[in-house]
Amino acid sequence: MKQTAVNNQNSNTVQAGPVVTIELDGHKVTLLGTAHVSKASAEQVEQMLATGEYDAVAVELCPSRHQAIANPDSLAKMDLFQVIKEGKATMVAASLALGAYQQRLADQFGIEPGAEMRMAVNKAAESQIPVLLIDREIGVTLKRVYHNIPWWKRMNLISGLIGSVVTKEKVSEEEIERLKEGDMLESSFSQFAEQAQELFIPLIDERDRYMAARIRQEMEGAKHKHLLAVLGAGHLKGIENYLGQAERNPDSEVETLEQLPTPSKWPKFLPWVIVALVLTGFAIGFSRNSDLGWQLVTDWVLINGGLSALGALIAGAHPLTVLTAFVAAPLTSLNPTIGAGMVTAAVETWIRKPTVADFSDIRRDTTSMKGWWHNRVTRILLVFLLSTLGSAIGTYVAGFRILERLAG
Repeated sequence: MKQTAVNNQNSNTVQAGPVVTIELDGHKVTLLGTAHVSKASAEQVEQMLATGEYDAVAVELCPSRHQAIANPDSLAKMDLFQVIKEGKATMVAASLALGAYQQRLADQFGIEPGAEMRMAVNKAAESQIPVLLIDREIGVTLKRVYHNIPWWKRMNLISGLIGSVVTKEKVSEEEIERLKEGDMLESSFSQFAEQAQELFIPLIDERDRYMAARIRQEMEGAKHKHLLAVLGAGHLKGIENYLGQAERNPDSEVETLEQLPTPSKWPKFLPWVIVALVLTGFAIGFSRNSDLGWQLVTDWVLINGGLSALGALIAGAHPLTVLTAFVAAPLTSLNPTIGAGMVTAAVETWIRKPTVADFSDIRRDTTSMKGWWHNRVTRILLVFLLSTLGSAIGTYVAGFRILERLAG
């Protein structure tokens, strides 16, 4: 595709965010850089679409994020058991933390997160022009982010998410407006993504490639004469650059960037190896004398169950859930097909079943640390995560304790 630059901005549109219009094989694509929590950005989207110049709108949304805008009550239909069973609890918690960061910024300036995207979707519907979802699924992005970071650096990622929730630091409107300059990253990872190439590539660069490829897919075959793409300003320059690389095949780009990372094989076998070592330790202990064998079993139960129960307690679990963690963790740790968190989350859900109000208040409650413990939905996620973490730590601590006793 041939690319040529044209005018940056229509004279009758308020100058709020960066705008670049390019030509792809004789058809126009206008890239509008926005701040995700800016009134000016939402107003600019409305004004540009009111001109009637565009026959399609592309938005920086994936299907799941678009669903959240189109159906705000979709969270109320979330099946917590299914989320936990499918191993998506951590992903859901991370998504909530990211949303909490944007919500906190939005609260400062009196505008809902993603208002410019919502404006684009609504105005496109009024004008009866198609809305194109060009961003990669957030779940795929987060998995590729996690996979791209060495295991010893993943705690930085987790602490960054936690920090985005608990920080009380105010952000000035001037700083928000500078997002339109296109030289800052728009996500809650911006404070350290620029210094971490492992984060920048899957979080920013890959999505620039993906969205550019999706735009080129939509423009092939002369489907649209003039497309307006509403993007976070941090992506504008990258997408503009990739749109100019005609040698890239958009179909293969999309297919490649949608692939989930292949998980390493050793983490699958490691739990079974640990189970085998623990059971071998028990067998050796009982073969020497029964007192030693029972002492090893007691250590295993007290350490593994105790740390899992402590995790559940920190999460604010019901006393019965804490007791369940203590009993279940030593058993589930010897069966890698089921985790202690799955059991404790199920019990916590049964005892303190979330209400419709809990689901409705998730976005607001997740903007503060207290809210995560107050909301029954997020507290169940915390019970799952912290009791699982406690059991995992307990497995290694108890394992070393068993080895220590056998060697003594």
